[in-house]
Amino acid sequence: MPMIPDPGPSAGGVITERLVREIREEAERARATPAPELTLALWRRFADTGDRLAYERVYFDRRRRLAALALDAHLDAHLDTHLDARPDARLDARPDPALDGLLWSVCDERTWVLPAHEPHDRPLGTFVDLFAAETAHTLAEIVALLADRLDPRVRERVRAEVDRRVLYPLRPGGAPMWWESARHNWAAVCAGAAGLAALALDSSALPARIVGSSPEPASALDAPRLPAHARDSPSLTARALDAPRLLALLPRLRRALAAFLSGAGADGACLEGPDYWSYGFGYFVYFAEALREHTGEDLLDDPHVREMAAYPARIDLGDGARPAFADSHGRGAYPAGLLSRLAARLGVPAPAPAVPSFHDDPCYRWAHLTRTLWWSQEASSTAAEPCSYLPDAAIVVARAAGTAFAAKGGHNDEPHNHLDLGHFVLHAHGRTVLDDLGAPEYTRDYFREGRYQVPQASAEWHSVPLIDGAAQLPGRDRRAEVLAYAAAGGSVTLALDLTAAYATPHRFTRTFHWRPGTLELVDDFDLAAPDALVEELFVSRVRPVAGPGVITWGPVELRVPPGWRAVSEERQVRGHDGAAETVHRVRLAARVPPGAHRFLFTVRT
Repeated sequence: MPMIPDPGPSAGGVITERLVREIREEAERARATPAPELTLALWRRFADTGDRLAYERVYFDRRRRLAALALDAHLDAHLDTHLDARPDARLDARPDPALDGLLWSVCDERTWVLPAHEPHDRPLGTFVDLFAAETAHTLAEIVALLADRLDPRVRERVRAEVDRRVLYPLRPGGAPMWWESARHNWAAVCAGAAGLAALALDSSALPARIVGSSPEPASALDAPRLPAHARDSPSLTARALDAPRLLALLPRLRRALAAFLSGAGADGACLEGPDYWSYGFGYFVYFAEALREHTGEDLLDDPHVREMAAYPARIDLGDGARPAFADSHGRGAYPAGLLSRLAARLGVPAPAPAVPSFHDDPCYRWAHLTRTLWWSQEASSTAAEPCSYLPDAAIVVARAAGTAFAAKGGHNDEPHNHLDLGHFVLHAHGRTVLDDLGAPEYTRDYFREGRYQVPQASAEWHSVPLIDGAAQLPGRDRRAEVLAYAAAGGSVTLALDLTAAYATPHRFTRTFHWRPGTLELVDDFDLAAPDALVEELFVSRVRPVAGPGVITWGPVELRVPPGWRAVSEERQVRGHDGAAETVHRVRLAARVPPGAHRFLFTVRT
């Protein structure tokens, strides 16, 4: 078998039983029904209407079928690892016609690039986007894993298409891709997936593991390095360097990975939110571990990488929840294999992983699925710290029994930005009551001039004030200044000057005082206009009930100062999957005379 990552004898215990069962079920469905086709009409929908989902639903259904069929065959080939003990499994190396046919069909696709990512500065066939790189990794690794179970003609065509569509455009001297200098997920995913594809196609010439090696610490940005003892071993050095595809790509991949790492501050926070941590940092880790397996070089042996690895634990709210800052979701499973590997390699804490499902990722990414299958381990639970503070991102998270709070500063030109400086969430009684609406449906306009007309990204649908009718504005100069942070005995204070977020003559600072069960929100205004209208907004997915001097969301209550008029509002929005949902907003309004004023809003859980 080609030398690719070995699942190992300990993989696939109780934690992956559900995943294995669902792989088997999905493979049977894939054999029983024809795969949908990616038609020209679907491709045109994005250009004609801005709709991404019509094409992408079919695209990812095809990737779902491909992952299920390939992993089903992989499980049959590795029954001795106890990943599965299905009595009717294929114990010989007979090809699966459904898998062969779908691999051939994916090679027939006009492009692996999504319509939303079609370039305007170069021919489509010369561009590598996120999903072209992911598809190349998927196909290359399937061929490496299942070589003896695939039709030879399919194997050769897959290898040729991966080379032509992804590896050749990234050759030395090829036209640069814009994402190679991006400081966000694109750089890590495209470079990591392309590197994994190259390793898989080169895998017959590479060692799977340098047994007993003890690599010297290597910076994630250094030139390629081998373990010290390997440098003196001609046979090992020759084998490790006999990887023509990877070696051709590696200088460009390193530059892209360096750009990705530079996008996180010293605190390791992912400004794109927790879902994009799984995506961008996940692909960085997957490539880093494959490179270490093959050469001994350790890209994870870096203090900055360790800080990035700790991000999920630091923003965890408990109960499987996290703040949905930027384009994220307030609930969702981190890839269990990724968490397990980081805990084992780097010793970082991690949120308790959910039981992995084949359907955790709606894009059915091969990298997540395989590493979850191979790397997942039962995790011992560790008590979360009462408070986490990420100073570069200006994010604070505080936790107590059954309740948690998170708030953010930053600036309004972050990747996947929302107008949300001074915004906060409150988690209690098993749900995030004062909430962040997270990621909307992605459309053409959302990534162009219409972004901040979408409720989820607008200031008007975050828990921040409107000052004399003015909302926060986008731009890097629209930023929060941290005035104070303190934490002691479970209590936390964070003070932010938010004046620069608004284009008004008024000054505004917000201070959060948290102690278990109580959040005090202190808003200080220095108003330059007579009778300025100040509107305080509180956003939730829970319908509020207004009473005299109090707003309640179930057992959570907000004490309203005298003189404020409360209005409850609701709106239909479309979530990231395109489904409609109803969200709620409390608007507290008051006319305030010029000068300095302080208002206290107390939330009790």
